[in-house]
Amino acid sequence: MSDVLILADFSGGKSSKTTAELATAGARIGAVTAVVLAGAGQGAALAASVNQGPIAKVLVIESDDFATYGVAASADALAQLVKEKSPAAVLIASHAFGKEVAARVAVLTESGIITDAVDVAADCTATQLVFGGSTTVHSKVSHGIAIITVRPNSVEADFNNSTPAIENESTSISADAKKSTISSSQPPVKGGRPELTEANVVVSGGRGTDGNFTAVEAFADSLGAAVGASRAATDAGWYPHSHQVGQTGKSVSPQLYVACGISGAIQHRAGMQTSKTIVVVNKDPDAPLFDIADFGVVGDLFNVLPQATSGVISKKG
Repeated sequence: MSDVLILADFSGGKSSKTTAELATAGARIGAVTAVVLAGAGQGAALAASVNQGPIAKVLVIESDDFATYGVAASADALAQLVKEKSPAAVLIASHAFGKEVAARVAVLTESGIITDAVDVAADCTATQLVFGGSTTVHSKVSHGIAIITVRPNSVEADFNNSTPAIENESTSISADAKKSTISSSQPPVKGGRPELTEANVVVSGGRGTDGNFTAVEAFADSLGAAVGASRAATDAGWYPHSHQVGQTGKSVSPQLYVACGISGAIQHRAGMQTSKTIVVVNKDPDAPLFDIADFGVVGDLFNVLPQATSGVISKKG
C-alpha cells in the first residue's frame, strides 16, 4: 500500500479541521502520515492534537529554525523527509503558507506540483476549478512525487477520532534555507469569529456596504460565521486585505456563503463558488452573482440583514 504525507495544518494552536480533510483525501491513495513542524519542545503538544481523520502515524520535527527562517526552513525539512520516505503524494493546505512550502518542496525534490485542488482521487488525479470556476480540470503529476495543495473545505472530512503512532524525526535545516530570516510577522487576528478559510459559514460584504460593515458583522456573529470582503471593499480600505475572498485573496468553500452587496466579478466568484450553498443579497436584480446563487434576495442589505439577524437571534432565544 502506498504511503502519503500530509503537512499538519494548525490554527489557534491545535490541529485544524483542514488536517482531517487532507487526511481524508490522502487515505484514498494510501496510509496517511501527518508531519508536524514545531518549535523546540512544542512537538508533543501539537502532535497530540492531530487526532481526527484516518491518520496512521504522526512524524514530529522540532526546530527553532522554523520560527527564524520561516517557510524556507519548513520546506527544507519537509523536502528532506519526502526524499527519505518517497511517498506516493504529499498533500498540503492550499493557503499562502502552504502553497509556498509546496512550491519549494517541489523544486527541492524535482517533483511536479498541482495547486488549489478541490479533490484528489486514489490514483493521485487532482481536480481543479480554473478560469473563475468555469472549467473543471483533472490532472496528474508526471514527474517525481505528486505535490498537491488542497483547498480547505473542499473535501468532506472524516472527523472520527484516531490514535496515530507518534514518532520524532531528526532533521538539520540546510545552509541554503538559512539565507533569509523573518524580521517581522503579522500576528493572527484574535476574536470570537472563526478563521476565514476554516469557517463553515462565511458572510461577505462588498461595494454595496459603502464602507459600513456593521450589518454584515452583526449577521455573521448571529450565525457564528467568519467575515469576508470583496476586492473592491478591501482596496477601498473598508476592510482588511486578510479578509479578501477571491482569486487574488483567499479561496473559501464553506457550507454556507452569504454575499452582501457584492456584484460578483469573476475574480470574486473564483474564490467562493465551490461553497455548498450560496445566498446573495443585492439591490441590483441583474448582479452576476445571482447566476450561481442557490437563494437570492433583491433588496438593500441594510434593510435585509438586520431582519435576518433578528430572526436568527429570535430562534436561538
